[in-house]
Amino acid sequence: MKWNWLNYWLLFATMFLVLFAEANFTFVRRLLAVQPDLLPALVVYASLSYSFGTAVLLAVVGGLLFDSLSSNPLGSSLFALTLIAAVVHWRRHLILRDQWVAQMVIGLAASALAPLITVLLLVLLNERPMVSMASLWQLLTLTLCGGLATPLCFRFFDWAHQTLNYQPLSEGGFRPDREIVRGRI
Repeated sequence: MKWNWLNYWLLFATMFLVLFAEANFTFVRRLLAVQPDLLPALVVYASLSYSFGTAVLLAVVGGLLFDSLSSNPLGSSLFALTLIAAVVHWRRHLILRDQWVAQMVIGLAASALAPLITVLLLVLLNERPMVSMASLWQLLTLTLCGGLATPLCFRFFDWAHQTLNYQPLSEGGFRPDREIVRGRI
């Protein structure tokens, strides 16, 4: 799959829009008592579809922006997202990228591990994260929302790639390697 600058622009613009929506639209937060985080789903997509540098750049920029818009200490989400991006990218040859079940399982795992790694990092840094029994509901909701959002990310970006980029033309009836038999006339 050939990528051009438009794909990178669309990926990072989607990241900014997702973070903006998470920070400003609070009706989902009021309804579910947790704000779904779609950034791990975007990191999984970038890790399976782009180069290592692009996936890590998305994780770093997304993690810093997420922390600046939340009450997290700056850089706490960055480590978790970068670790997820690195592990998924290094093992992407083992992952069936085009299967929605594999996308969902990887999205579930990434969406569950991102907050767990962040809380573990905060505990190791002697911060006092607010963890209670309600955190189990929040973790379950974050995991399910991220797992369901990951195949949607793949569908959206694949649709955008087919719509916005030139598609190769199918080969016509003439093949250059065929032999043309000519008669005497």
